[in-house]
Amino acid sequence: MKNTANAVIVGGGIIGVAVAFYLAKARFGDIVLVEKEPFLGAGATSKAAGGIRAQFATKDNVEMSMLSEKIFASFKEETGHDALFDQVGYLFLLRSDDEVRSFKESYEIWKSAGLPVDLLKPEDIPQYAPHVSLDEVQLATFCKKDGLGDPHEFLSGYEHAAREMGVEIVLEAEVKGITTSNGQITEVQTAKGNISTPMVVNCAGPHAKLIGAMVGADVRVEPIRRQIVTTGELDFVKPFFPMVVDVRSGLYCHKESKGMLLGWADKDVQPSFDVSIDPDYTDAILERALELMPQLETAEVANQWAGLYETTPDHKAIIGYEPKVKGMFHVTGFSGHGFMHAPAAGVVTAEVLTGKKPSVDISNFAPNRFTSDKLIEETNVI
Repeated sequence: MKNTANAVIVGGGIIGVAVAFYLAKARFGDIVLVEKEPFLGAGATSKAAGGIRAQFATKDNVEMSMLSEKIFASFKEETGHDALFDQVGYLFLLRSDDEVRSFKESYEIWKSAGLPVDLLKPEDIPQYAPHVSLDEVQLATFCKKDGLGDPHEFLSGYEHAAREMGVEIVLEAEVKGITTSNGQITEVQTAKGNISTPMVVNCAGPHAKLIGAMVGADVRVEPIRRQIVTTGELDFVKPFFPMVVDVRSGLYCHKESKGMLLGWADKDVQPSFDVSIDPDYTDAILERALELMPQLETAEVANQWAGLYETTPDHKAIIGYEPKVKGMFHVTGFSGHGFMHAPAAGVVTAEVLTGKKPSVDISNFAPNRFTSDKLIEETNVI
């Protein structure tokens, strides 16, 4: 492992590896990425549902997604490595007046950003998502640019491309401490040795708060457990079936292999690093799934797992310089949207660190925004 670097990236999930690739592409200098686990993507990336969408409620998240979707769709040209972005779309089912009103407000943002979203009447929905319950559905939104991807494929593509450009990736290199001198970062201590550096890029996901605390920073990220269930083979799941989100219940589902993936966010889960499977949580997912798709009563559970969201108070990412110490830059807090925003996060981080204007206005992602009482919350979270 190198003992000096222009930047040390902490965290080997897809955010960290994307940042490494774009910094290398921008010729930032010697870059070392350190990951505490024996392999990359072992944390939140490996547990992600794989959804990629731009239908958010805030303009900056919409623009982050649109940039990411453009890159996902041309990933081979971007990195030289294959990864499939299956643009089957995202469909949001709206069953109440409040939901319709909220999404129509978002629709104006999407339209102004150039995002192609269709407003569907109930009778139009079965052609996109047959077998879902339309009980009380008033409207749906559908974007054909959205879709699904395999987080491992994209992470692997970024990893190989980054290595090819000289990035050193060190596994089982847990960060033990960060040294500062006169308010400036000077060194990172890891389980594999020390690295002299003026720059640390904090891409530690749910653990970002712990990395920030090493230099006295208060990184407003909390780890929140979420669970996912997959089913066995189902003969009624069509290849074109999109990601479907039932806004009322919070359930989301999409095709997975020859079955379905089912997920739901339990709002009562308290912050912790616990990723054990809660049977009651699984039951709650299955109950909501049966309400959405009664045909699932014949389905068998194939797999289930728990992972961590890196959640901020306003459900928006933290991207920017740490105000309390020179040389730390945070790229974290994506609140369940890390995989889908990884390409854009890598691009804007490299732009800022090389002195360029970022492709997306990230002012609302600033680390110090939480001292304000004027947070702009992202409400379209699942």
